[in-house]
Amino acid sequence: MKSFKYLGSMLTNDGKCICEIKFRIAMAKAAFNKKRVLFTNTLELGLRKKQVKCYIWSIALYGAETWTLQAVEQKQLESVEMWCWRRMEKISWTDHVRNEEVLLRVKELRIILHEISKRKANWIGHILRRNCLLKHVIEGKINRGIEVTGRRGRRRRKLLDDLKERRRYSHLKEEALDRTMWRARFGRGLDLS
Repeated sequence: MKSFKYLGSMLTNDGKCICEIKFRIAMAKAAFNKKRVLFTNTLELGLRKKQVKCYIWSIALYGAETWTLQAVEQKQLESVEMWCWRRMEKISWTDHVRNEEVLLRVKELRIILHEISKRKANWIGHILRRNCLLKHVIEGKINRGIEVTGRRGRRRRKLLDDLKERRRYSHLKEEALDRTMWRARFGRGLDLS
């Protein structure tokens, strides 16, 4: 069996999240097309943007805390974000309107990747504060009887790599124990840099 659906997520035998992201993008686009109120100008722009973020992004980003994003997946997610804004403003791709112009019209920034990073940081912080099996799995400390052989090519991206780019892992564990410090660093809508 190559893939199966479990608790609303698509799991594959190789452990990659490419199929899951494509599946989520397709579901979000289908939900967007069903929501006809987003295409009308009777609602003000702010209300339509809130509906996109509430209904569409919640479908697209379900389970995003566990995704390991490569550059290709990041581009796909950013393109879905732009697709939503373009469809909401009835801007066709044949109109040759630049993405920056679309973002100015809807008074938004590209924040979908920031939202994923924020969700991932909150979830990882929750896991690191606990002493559970999932923490050991994420840290890679369970080696009983599993022989890992070296693979050719570049090392696969792991779950903690996004956060490790900004800090060393020991600092992450220390910050996760202090919830207020963790939220000041990663959560509640603050800048991740």
